[in-house]
Amino acid sequence: MESQDPVEWHGRVLRAWQLALLRFAVTLDHADRLNIMAIAAEIDRGGRRYEEQANFSFFRKISAELCTSILRQNDAADANLRQHLERIDDPRLKRAFASAVEIDTAPRPVRTAKVNNGLWRGLASRGDAPPSSPRWRAARYRTRNSFDGE
Repeated sequence: MESQDPVEWHGRVLRAWQLALLRFAVTLDHADRLNIMAIAAEIDRGGRRYEEQANFSFFRKISAELCTSILRQNDAADANLRQHLERIDDPRLKRAFASAVEIDTAPRPVRTAKVNNGLWRGLASRGDAPPSSPRWRAARYRTRNSFDGE
């Protein structure tokens, strides 16, 4: 077996972990949860042999928290899931995971306060405007044409 680039190995295993989390979010199956924990333990070992004990436990801890959050078994479930969504770089995977855990990721429209900067100050109000009858329009048209030198 050929030696693998550590960066490439790490990227592949992280992707497998994220896909395993997505699968668990869809199926909620205990076997998928065990798969997540196995991948997390492999990441924490850092590619060392299986017999060696991992002294790093970040991914196992995060995986346990995310699985609990996916099952909505704790109060901070939505916050944990949103935090995980922020870590996902792939937009398709992010949308799929957000949909699987039923979290809305659409940005909320921001309403700005209406600023009155005096733009219409000095103009006549609509009540002072001339009538818009057909006779008035015809008179206005004749007045414009009379100044053209006719």
